[in-house]
Amino acid sequence: MRKKTSILFNKLIPSIVLFGILISWEIIVKLNDIKTYILPSPSDIIKEFIQSFTLLMSHTAITLFETLLGFIIGILLAIILSLLIDKFLLMKRVAYPYLVLSQTIPLVALAPILAIWFGFGIIPKIILVVLVVFFPITLSLTEGLSSYDRELHEMMIQLGATNKQMFFKLKMPSALTHFFSGLKIAAAYCVMGAVISEWVGAQKGLGIYLTRAMSSFQTAALFADVFIIMTISIILFKGIEYLEKKALKWRI
Repeated sequence: MRKKTSILFNKLIPSIVLFGILISWEIIVKLNDIKTYILPSPSDIIKEFIQSFTLLMSHTAITLFETLLGFIIGILLAIILSLLIDKFLLMKRVAYPYLVLSQTIPLVALAPILAIWFGFGIIPKIILVVLVVFFPITLSLTEGLSSYDRELHEMMIQLGATNKQMFFKLKMPSALTHFFSGLKIAAAYCVMGAVISEWVGAQKGLGIYLTRAMSSFQTAALFADVFIIMTISIILFKGIEYLEKKALKWRI
C-alpha cells in the first residue's frame, strides 16, 4: 500500500509543481497590477484561448497538417537513406559527414532560403519539417544498424544465416532503440520547424498567428499560441514513446 502511494505521489509531483507555479504566477501578476501586454496572468491566457478558440484551431489545423505530412515524409526518407548507408560502404563514407555537418545549420537561416526557392505556399514549410525530421532519424538509425552484437553476428554466420535473417533477427532489433531515440528528437522539434517556416511568410498557421500577436502586443494570444505548440509537441513525443514501449516490449 505504501509503495503504491509513493508511486502515485511521484507521478503527481510534476502536476503539483505546475499547479503551484500557475497559482504563484496569477498572484504575482494580480498583486503587482502588471499590464496584460507585459505579462498576462494564467486566467487572462485561458480567457483569450476561449475567446479566440475557433481562430486558433483554424491556424492549428494548417500547422498540424504541415507537421504530420513533413514528419511522415521525413521518416520514410530517413529509413531509405539509412538502409542505403548500411548496405553500401561508399554511401556511408560520402553521406555520413554531410549528415553530421547538416546539424550545424540553423533553421532560421534555412527558412528564408526555402521561401525564395519555393515561394510562400505550403511546400517550403513541409520541406523544412522534413529536414528537421530527416537528419536526427537518419543519424540514429544508421548508428543503430551498425551497433549489433559482433559475436552474435559471427555465430549466425557459422549457423548459415541468410542476409535477410541477419537483418531482421540481428540488425533491426538492435537498431530499434536508436530509431525511436531519433524519432523522439524529431517529434520534439518538428512542430517548431513548421512554425519557423511560417514566420518567413504564410497566410495561416500558428507561426504567422504568433508574429501577428507579437506585433500587436497581444501577449495573452501569444501565450495561447505557444501553449498549443507545446501541446502538439508533447502529444507527438508521448505518442512515439508509447509506440516505443509497444515495439520494444521484449526488452523489458
